[in-house]
Amino acid sequence: MKKSRFLVGLLIASLALLLVSATYMDPAYLDTTYVVQRGDTLTRIAARFNTTVSAIVVANNISNPNLIFAGDTLIIPTDDGGSPPPDPSPSPSPTPGGTYVVRPGDTLSSIARRFGTTVQALAALNNIVNVNLIYVGQTLNVPGASGGDGGGDTAPPPPPPSGGSSGFAVGGQTQSFAHPDLMRNIGMTWVKRQHKWAPGDDPGGLAGVVREGHDRGFKVLLSITGRNTYPPPDGIDFGAYVEFLRGVASLGGDAPDAIEVWNEMNIDFEWPAGQISPQSYVNNMLAPAYNAIKGANGNIMVISGALAPTGFDNGNNAWADNRYLQGMAAAGAARYMDCVGVHHNAGATAPSATSGHPGGSHYSWYFRPTFDLYYNAFGGSRPVCFTELGYLSGDGFERIPPNFSWASGTSLAEQAQWLAQAVQIARDSNRARLVIIYNVDFTTYDPNGDPQAGYAILRPDGGCPACDTLAAQIPR
Repeated sequence: MKKSRFLVGLLIASLALLLVSATYMDPAYLDTTYVVQRGDTLTRIAARFNTTVSAIVVANNISNPNLIFAGDTLIIPTDDGGSPPPDPSPSPSPTPGGTYVVRPGDTLSSIARRFGTTVQALAALNNIVNVNLIYVGQTLNVPGASGGDGGGDTAPPPPPPSGGSSGFAVGGQTQSFAHPDLMRNIGMTWVKRQHKWAPGDDPGGLAGVVREGHDRGFKVLLSITGRNTYPPPDGIDFGAYVEFLRGVASLGGDAPDAIEVWNEMNIDFEWPAGQISPQSYVNNMLAPAYNAIKGANGNIMVISGALAPTGFDNGNNAWADNRYLQGMAAAGAARYMDCVGVHHNAGATAPSATSGHPGGSHYSWYFRPTFDLYYNAFGGSRPVCFTELGYLSGDGFERIPPNFSWASGTSLAEQAQWLAQAVQIARDSNRARLVIIYNVDFTTYDPNGDPQAGYAILRPDGGCPACDTLAAQIPR
């Protein structure tokens, strides 16, 4: 656990909008420009402007011609520099309950007027905290959209997840997998292990970890993130990471059942400060990792890296998770994951509560609003996987660390009740595929820092108050 994970503060009203970058070229060569719409491909755009894919790639310094994003402004090198011909297949207007991709100059007010709805309705449906902060390329769900002026930019939803496990299941995160009988008796069928990767690691080194889980009857989720905390600028070797995941997926019978691609990439603890970017994550990591994993083993479930649940956002050291999710959606992340990774480990109220948390009113303190945010961010096209779900209780320990003071009133009985209630809500929602309890049996507890063992359901005295309550909610 990391203290920055729980930095929930006021959103900064002066945050700059997420800008779409374009390579500068001499004006003499700027024949025309085009804003990418949902459903566009470079082939379609090239045909529309009577140019070639190669010419567009060179003019815009595009590294992967298969990855362009709604809202991108492309330089189109043409012979006549004139206006583009009519689009032979214009995007249809949104239907009731459709989506809209934000264009330059849009505001929530103008979008609401266009579709005969209200700013409040749009903000509520899309979990927008600051109604003055939307950005080009952002995909908005539109309640009861009537089509307005026909500028809807709708597109077919992403294809369904390929491979991976289906249904609803519960598992636990463990460091040593020392208590499989306890996990099995609760009804857990998954075990999560985390690997902190560095260039040069041998994928085969994880075969034994996966084999141990399989031999004991569990499916295995590997969460694979970086070994170096606070990585420097350009400090992640994307190519080496993707190849490592390809190797892990190629382990045959010792391949995991699911892979979580990185972890909390919206904070500088895990991603280089100043380079935090959902487009970079999707383009450089998630998309190529998904393709590499599925190419090696289509049965492996790919889970997007769960974000740090936080409203702290200064654009350099951290992005609020709701803004980061919007950027992921705009970058097409739904096409490169089977499940949306989520962390909820800052709760100090019942999962059904939406107020009363000692830390404040931000949604990330509360289970239901967090669940809704992550599911709705991708229009319900992907289920949610809680790769960490935990409640901290200091019972039996010296004291709660200062940065976790919000949990000082949480008893073991509440931990047990709330874990069970959260599993019940996830199970009954038909929107969740997997819940990993954080954690089963961690033993590290720093009263001045990281209280990992305070989240454990197996307590220092050997008791497990949460075991029976969880078992009652886990389908057999």
